[in-house]
Amino acid sequence: MEILKGKTKSGFEYEIPKKRLQNFELVEAIAEEETDPTAVVKVVHLLLDDKVAALKEHVRDKDGIVAVEAIGNELKDIFESQKDLKN
Repeated sequence: MEILKGKTKSGFEYEIPKKRLQNFELVEAIAEEETDPTAVVKVVHLLLDDKVAALKEHVRDKDGIVAVEAIGNELKDIFESQKDLKN
């Protein structure tokens, strides 16, 4: 199984089976985000599966808050790195 490995700008290391990126339900959840910002929850879980807790810990601030914007930035970095790999 082909694995997409990388590190976001903030240093979160991830490994995502390439097959997961081709999941139609992930595409649906990404499209749903345009009208429902809470769909990001589905996107994170469909993309990272058992690594969601690690991502949340990675972006948790000193007050214990996991900011939606921080999660969004990490997702953006992951998807941008995927785009770079295709080029």
